[in-house]
Amino acid sequence: MIKTESYLQCVRCGKTYDIGELRYNCECGGILDVKRDLSKLDGGELKALWEKRWGMKRGIESSGVWRYRELILDAPDDKIVTRQEGNTRLYPAGSAGKWAGLSNLYFKHEGENPTGSFKDRGMTCGASAAKLFNAKTVACASTGNTSASMASYAAVSGMKSVIFIPEGKIAYGKLAQALAYGGITLQISGNFDDAMSLVQDVCRELGIYLLNSINPFRIEGQKAITFETLQQLDWEAPDWFVIPGGNLGNSSAMGKALMELHELGILSKIPKIAVIQAAGANPLYRMWTQHTPYEAVKNPETIATAIKIGNPVSWEKSLRAVKWSGGTVEQVTEQEIMDAKAKLDAAGIGAEPASCCSLAGAKKLADAGIIRPDEKVVGILTGNILKDPDAVIGYHQDQLGKLGIRGTFANRPVQIPPTLEAVRNALGC
Repeated sequence: MIKTESYLQCVRCGKTYDIGELRYNCECGGILDVKRDLSKLDGGELKALWEKRWGMKRGIESSGVWRYRELILDAPDDKIVTRQEGNTRLYPAGSAGKWAGLSNLYFKHEGENPTGSFKDRGMTCGASAAKLFNAKTVACASTGNTSASMASYAAVSGMKSVIFIPEGKIAYGKLAQALAYGGITLQISGNFDDAMSLVQDVCRELGIYLLNSINPFRIEGQKAITFETLQQLDWEAPDWFVIPGGNLGNSSAMGKALMELHELGILSKIPKIAVIQAAGANPLYRMWTQHTPYEAVKNPETIATAIKIGNPVSWEKSLRAVKWSGGTVEQVTEQEIMDAKAKLDAAGIGAEPASCCSLAGAKKLADAGIIRPDEKVVGILTGNILKDPDAVIGYHQDQLGKLGIRGTFANRPVQIPPTLEAVRNALGC
């Protein structure tokens, strides 16, 4: 039983549930938030405590998630499953910022987490909740990063993991991780949304603990991305956070983190949240720009496999975050994603295609005058550059024509004979 003064609340109808009740949805079908009584916390004391923990060399609170445990999950140390996740770097954008027309652009690189993506932030919390509920097996539907993270955290904690993936629609770098960490991997016909529907039925019928972002504790862990970024900025909030939008858990977590910090008085300025979706998987963008009710996108398509999701479970939470922050939702094309990736990679930072929606979206919003050139902007990079090497090679060898993508900034390998003269010619010496 989870012992805390927190509770679960439906984001749709407001109905509340005991925090120790194992459920993912409200009776009305809405998804659940973890709510806590912040009136019993002192913002100044909390910030001082977090500063004291910064730079710890070992122990649970050396984690970039559990450093903020007061706003993450009330769990005893022996139930916490951690790989010292977080503590990722915040990079100046360099030449990528100049390309985007932004002089004060930074990137928070969540690809530096243990399994190479931001998913580890939520998974440490979700896996710990699984231990609190005495789960023996955990499961998820995944386009890649979630499966890699869940399989790792399950292995660390002695749980079995079951992964449902869309057949042929996952980057091999991510599938390799899931297999290596011992996950039971089931490839199904259909897309991610089909896999998500199936895994919920399986968990309900077989008593397996579900670790997709519909799990409210996953979102709690992902809030630490925002906490840590702000701490790296000495608690001076940027003007904008720009973040890729797939299943929309990350933007949901960011909005919730900002709301809590604002309520505690730790944050006075509210950064705007910009959610960037791929044009082929853009239900939130359509809803936002067309002012229409939410409608899933059938058969979503994008080279950014991590966000190839047409029916994101967290759309209500994400929409709440965008509205509360005064932010916006934008979409980017396949060409814009891969050109941004080429520029981000060439700046020496590098990330998987989905991450590069942050740069592509920031540039698009800057070009439209929505983000001013001098505003401080933090883009979230969600995954490591090696998560999808096929996309990198395909772009730089200009072999993505069948997807309608040109190698605009291709850095092609040059084939030469093994002679000094050939090297001189290749280098223009």
